[in-house]
Amino acid sequence: MCGTYRDTGRAVNRAGLLDAAMGLASLFRRPPFEREGFLLYGAAVAAARAPSLYAGIGVPDTAAGRFEMVCLHAGLLIRRIRSEATERTDRLAQAVFDAMFADMDVNLREMGISDLAVGKRVKMLWEGFHGRATIYDAAVDAGDEAALAAALARNAWPKAEPPTGAPEALARHAMAAAAHLATQPIDGLARGEARFP
Repeated sequence: MCGTYRDTGRAVNRAGLLDAAMGLASLFRRPPFEREGFLLYGAAVAAARAPSLYAGIGVPDTAAGRFEMVCLHAGLLIRRIRSEATERTDRLAQAVFDAMFADMDVNLREMGISDLAVGKRVKMLWEGFHGRATIYDAAVDAGDEAALAAALARNAWPKAEPPTGAPEALARHAMAAAAHLATQPIDGLARGEARFP
């Protein structure tokens, strides 16, 4: 009887140690799709930096203008990923979002924003991104290029009149990017592979 008790005790202790080890391991485990999220976000940033957006269409080549283009392209990418509506795609879309705001946090700190103010700024950027993505998604889903152009005009040129035809050109660019992303298989996106036109 004592031998059985000791064996049971050892089994319990081993199970407890295993649970503790698994708990500690989870602290160091990367979130699902973390690497792929950064790769996809990098593709969106590269598309947002295309010289044709600034020199060709006339988006202001400022920090605010570049933020608008990152929001547009990352939003289109997240929209494409979420169109599949599975647990895997939800996690992948979240990973892109997390990569975006981790990058925003780093950029704000590099710009000299204090640690205490970074959280507030990131929250403002998140709210701005969410609002834009909601409006852009609705316009793209409806195929409403005019509504998309109006929203882009408000956001990309908030303090000045946009160049003639620029919002419409940017809306056509966004619609083409959304259509191009729609052709890309989710398995490729899940490997961190995305191509923008």
